[in-house]
Amino acid sequence: MTSTVMHVRCPDRLPEEIYRNVLELLADLSPVVQALPPSAALVELRGALRYHGTDAHHLGEVLRVRTISRLGVDVRVGIGPSITVAATASAQITAPGGVLAIDPDQATAWLAGLPADALHGIGPRQAQVLREYGVHSVGLLAALPAATVQRLLGGRAGRMAVDRARGIDPRPVVPRTLPASATVRSTFPRHTLDGAEVRTTLLDTVVRLALLMRRRHQAVRGLTLTLKFAGGGRWEKTRRLAEPSAHEDDLRTAAYQLMDAAGLQRGRLTGLALKGEDLIDASQVAEQISLDDAREARLVAEAAVDRVRDKYGPDIIGPAAAFRRAS
Repeated sequence: MTSTVMHVRCPDRLPEEIYRNVLELLADLSPVVQALPPSAALVELRGALRYHGTDAHHLGEVLRVRTISRLGVDVRVGIGPSITVAATASAQITAPGGVLAIDPDQATAWLAGLPADALHGIGPRQAQVLREYGVHSVGLLAALPAATVQRLLGGRAGRMAVDRARGIDPRPVVPRTLPASATVRSTFPRHTLDGAEVRTTLLDTVVRLALLMRRRHQAVRGLTLTLKFAGGGRWEKTRRLAEPSAHEDDLRTAAYQLMDAAGLQRGRLTGLALKGEDLIDASQVAEQISLDDAREARLVAEAAVDRVRDKYGPDIIGPAAAFRRAS
């Protein structure tokens, strides 16, 4: 059994916009994200571990690097075999940020050594009652008969407290409140003029955004292109799509139109970002029958490449290469 539940705690009083950006980064790791406003979230990593080809602790560190570098925010990440263990672990991190992963085989023993009020779900009043009866640790709570704890804390609350102290928590992570936007960013190692390198980077960015949308079963209704220039300047413009889409064909066309609208001449770029706006669930997108055989062939190839990536990992086929094969 592998620890697959991640519980993420952001700093208190985090602005809503930044919190939503954190949710976007979580959705980059796994499509199964449960927002816990105003500053926490759950992530189910079972499928993501195979997809990314790494372990849960490393994904937690990847998340921290991204939140710090992109948002200037550190997070506390707890990982365990259940929501209770993961949330309890994240609360045990005393630094502003960190990752604590609890192995499933050690989860019960780890919980047992904690104070009773450290168990996720035990409130201040319940902790006070337990202390009055000499139950100072999670281990003592787990050792008590369920009927005894039910008399102390009440029927349902007592049963739940004993189960969680024993590491029993079958609750699943339920996807909820996916971000209404998604952003993919690229930077240039040196100041770059508009040209082949910029267009290739834009194409890679398009394909990465489209792949993210398909993994999350969402479609974009608008695209925003942001260009960053040497010296700190920036240019930004949004274009609505004729129809919601998560296909590279449609996003590429809109992104190239946005780049053309920038009218770049001698501006030296340091980076660009492509943001999918006004996202909707893919099930709400009407599938249009196309008479364009070339486009249909690209869509078939796109689906085949997605299946290859799902099986062998996201980097088995590079983004730009995937589009060229579909062209």
